[in-house]
Amino acid sequence: MREDTTSTRSREQRATLAEANHILVDQGILDAFGHVSVRSADDPDTFLLARNLAPGLVQADDVQLFTLDGTTDDPRPPYLERHIHGEIYRARPDVHAVVHSHSPAVIPFGVAGTPLRPVLHMAGFLAPEAPVFEARDTLGSGSDLLVRTPQSGVALAGALGRSSVVLMRGHGATAVGASVEEAVYRAVYTEVNARAQAEALRLGGCTYLTDEEAAATVATNTPQLPRAWGFWRDRAHRP
Repeated sequence: MREDTTSTRSREQRATLAEANHILVDQGILDAFGHVSVRSADDPDTFLLARNLAPGLVQADDVQLFTLDGTTDDPRPPYLERHIHGEIYRARPDVHAVVHSHSPAVIPFGVAGTPLRPVLHMAGFLAPEAPVFEARDTLGSGSDLLVRTPQSGVALAGALGRSSVVLMRGHGATAVGASVEEAVYRAVYTEVNARAQAEALRLGGCTYLTDEEAAATVATNTPQLPRAWGFWRDRAHRP
């Protein structure tokens, strides 16, 4: 497996991935951990993901090329959970970017038995609710909860199904999209929705978006992704 890293498409994707890492750190979705990938524009059976590095430090030169089974020719250590990305790309041809995060407001919805559902118009992509991946079903009761094998990646992709976001019990969440911009948007607004839903439940209850409302909000918001991306990108680079 070799890639011409000097190709225009490869350079653009690597630069976009670096930007995505910085945006997600600035937005509080990633910290020292978590990762974001993109399906390669040169070969849809490969994907680009940074080497094992804190997201805020990622630059374009840190990006590695992987096959869907999580192998790379790059000798630098990769992320342990690269199989999250490879197996989702294998299962979902419509997915072109993946964000795995441990964003704090989302974690309780993976452990408390209360479904994460859309309560605000920016998060209609969560409808009808975010599924939950239970690691014990695949890894047993003594694992570290990490998706570090192809088999656990397959199980996670199965839990995601056709959804936009899957929660990972006691671990975090994984958001997908048709582009890096969309996956980043979904990761950010999954966290925002989780905070809003938790606060509404503390106040006494929630009125959730209907499936029809959710679909309408997605149709309205998707063309606006460049607006959010541009704002977040500029904010992430402010001194």
